[in-house]
Amino acid sequence: MQPAKTLLTTLLFGVLSACTPPDNENRVVGELASERIELSAEVAEPIVEILVAEGEAVSAGDVLLRQNADRANARLVEATAALAQSQARLDELLRGPRTEQIRAARANVTGAMHDLDFRSADFERAKEVFAKNLASPDTLDRAKAAYDAAGANLSLRRAQLEELLTGTTVEELTQAEQAVRQFEARRELALVDVDRHEIRAPVDGIADSRLFELGERPSPGQPLIILLAGEQPYARVYVPERLRVRIKIGTRAKIYVDGLENAIEGRVRWVASEAAFTPYFALTERDRGRLSFVAKIDITEDRERLPDGVPVEVEFLPGSNQ
Repeated sequence: MQPAKTLLTTLLFGVLSACTPPDNENRVVGELASERIELSAEVAEPIVEILVAEGEAVSAGDVLLRQNADRANARLVEATAALAQSQARLDELLRGPRTEQIRAARANVTGAMHDLDFRSADFERAKEVFAKNLASPDTLDRAKAAYDAAGANLSLRRAQLEELLTGTTVEELTQAEQAVRQFEARRELALVDVDRHEIRAPVDGIADSRLFELGERPSPGQPLIILLAGEQPYARVYVPERLRVRIKIGTRAKIYVDGLENAIEGRVRWVASEAAFTPYFALTERDRGRLSFVAKIDITEDRERLPDGVPVEVEFLPGSNQ
């Protein structure tokens, strides 16, 4: 049993030795990484066009994928027609009544006046005949009813003419204007729905993976394309507790990438305020030495994009902020 314990101790010592930091206490290890952006479907329509290949560089605003937009386009046509109709009604009210309508209304008033004169004379004759007992009461009643109807018709025609001469009321104009705004909003909403059938790149980056193929119908909220954002990946490293207090945003660093001979200039973009594994804060001095904080270091050199996932070593230069 003793040789086995000795062997186990040797192996553990070797593992721990491999995990110990390098001689330079300002150097840490990590890997190149990018912010991953999931571009999700907003509608449940079939995919009709894919315009990007996996690994292809894209620019902000590029169309990456299209879904069938026939329904959305039909709703847009409907909203556009409703807006045109409401705008035409508003224009009609602003213009006011046509001169032909006013002339017709004046003619109606003149005709109603002549009809009233005729009914008035007829009613007077009926009363004279009835007074001589030469007509029945029904004849007199019919003449009186016709006279009253002619008077009511004249009042109606005069009111219609007055309405045309007065023009559109403020309340009618307000209703028409609000109707136009309502249909404008509906049309804007329809335009947004149509635009949602195109998946565009929000930032510059690399199309890392496509999760659906041509003809498939994703559900709303399902990721369609994974985008690696940025013109360059950043170095993601773990800063030990002993070094954390000297690392600030803007601190310069040298990034050593596997496969490249020369170091790359970098600058600290962000350092986590909490330890990576969030241990309980009341730790002994020995336990505190095991804490580490995630940091992101941007590559400041103008160079060809480096691949994600490549191991790196980062040497911080404390006190040298850019």
